[in-house]
Amino acid sequence: MKHARSFAITAAVAACAAAFAPSVAAQQVTFMTGPQGGSWIPLGGALKGLWEKAVPGLQIQQTPGAGIANVRGVDEGKAQIGFGNSSSTVDGIAGNAPYPRKVTKVCQLANLYPQYFQVVANADANVRSFADLKGKTLVTQPKGNTGEILTGTVLKLNGMSYESLAKVNFQAGYTDAVSLMKDGHAQVFTLGTTAPASAVMDLAAARDVQLVPVDDKTMGELKKMNAGYNKLFIKAGTYPKQDKDVPVIGYSTHVVVACDLPEDTVYTMAKTMADNVPDLAAIVKSITGLTPKDMALDIGVPFHKGALKYYKEVGAI
Repeated sequence: MKHARSFAITAAVAACAAAFAPSVAAQQVTFMTGPQGGSWIPLGGALKGLWEKAVPGLQIQQTPGAGIANVRGVDEGKAQIGFGNSSSTVDGIAGNAPYPRKVTKVCQLANLYPQYFQVVANADANVRSFADLKGKTLVTQPKGNTGEILTGTVLKLNGMSYESLAKVNFQAGYTDAVSLMKDGHAQVFTLGTTAPASAVMDLAAARDVQLVPVDDKTMGELKKMNAGYNKLFIKAGTYPKQDKDVPVIGYSTHVVVACDLPEDTVYTMAKTMADNVPDLAAIVKSITGLTPKDMALDIGVPFHKGALKYYKEVGAI
């Protein structure tokens, strides 16, 4: 009886202690990443793991997405974290098309690495310049995605439209687009992602392909429209049988968050990214050498106060 009474008292004390112990409130958020076959999905998975470990109670649901859709998703409260493209996010802040209005609830967390708008043609399609796209069959991303918007813009700047092409396929994933190219149902594939892109490497393993360079006139007109675009070069040897550097349209991948996320949470997210660059670079090589100063580069998107606190603390701003 004495032992039973002692056990009961111990249990009661433990219950009281548990009742008054500080609890960690769960934060459930949605993280919009990228299309199937691109680099944003695996990178998002790595960030999810790092952030959940670093922020007590944080629970992240990862979903596919795309640059413009992600920014709108965060602004509309459908997500709290998303990958974005600097050029199209700046358009959102300004309220330019294809956004129906200015985005006001989206804040900058960090810049990550350059993105390359790649126009990939089957070698037998004889596409050497953007002008050669006329009459060809093209595959790109769904309407409204960054890669698709840029495809339409490039056509327009060269006196064409989708109607100038033989056919246009709008595919949700890079994997499906590559299948169309392999089977000969498409001659040109446009996408905005890292270089080398796994989707292009997959295609190049099955067919001879070539990158179509951006010309100075198109690049100049794009820069006038949006300062977030820059000429980048995909170095020779990046893809099989690529024997020279190819100039392409470039912009930056960055991470945006809802402006109303807790300051401490976003501070820890920024710090965790900076502390784990090698882990992230193992997934996207272009992240190699990323510094807090790189992450804090002002691209015209307002910083979240938590990110700003971290960057100021480490002297990046």
